[in-house]
Amino acid sequence: MSEDIAFRLLADGDWDAVVELEHDAYAADGLSEGRVALQSRARPSPGTCYVLEHRGRVRGYVLSLPYPLYRCPDLTRAEERSHEEGSHEERSHEEGGHHSRNLHLHDLVIAEELRGRDVALRFVRHVRAQAQRQGFERISVVAVRRTDVLLAMLGYRTHREVPVPACYGPRAVYMSMAI
Repeated sequence: MSEDIAFRLLADGDWDAVVELEHDAYAADGLSEGRVALQSRARPSPGTCYVLEHRGRVRGYVLSLPYPLYRCPDLTRAEERSHEEGSHEERSHEEGGHHSRNLHLHDLVIAEELRGRDVALRFVRHVRAQAQRQGFERISVVAVRRTDVLLAMLGYRTHREVPVPACYGPRAVYMSMAI
């Protein structure tokens, strides 16, 4: 199985598969964002967005982008600006005044037939290794649909004090980890 799986950077020709996977994963819960919003999340940082190929087909993806720590994208609208460096105010709020380069793992989807086979763990480890190589210091994520349990086992810390927009659903929680 492992030789059938490869991780690579997201390419322009992958968007149809990404949009289909995202819709299948989130539409029933009202969390599907659609192509325009998804592409706006990838645009600021194409070097941190990946696909999972299984037997030559895109069967998963990760959209991640530099984003201020303790903040997250609003699912109801597309990204309007890059958060690469953050404003002075954002930097002074983070980590007691120390700016940390944060990569926000906005979305990770794996096709249903590949779930539960350690594929997600391998994909998350790949993203973490790439983030570290690129100089990021933290990874943040909003856990939805009770994925906080899995993320906690991977080393993510829950930040219940961080408000999460209602568009993420009633059980969404902000989490982060040092790289």
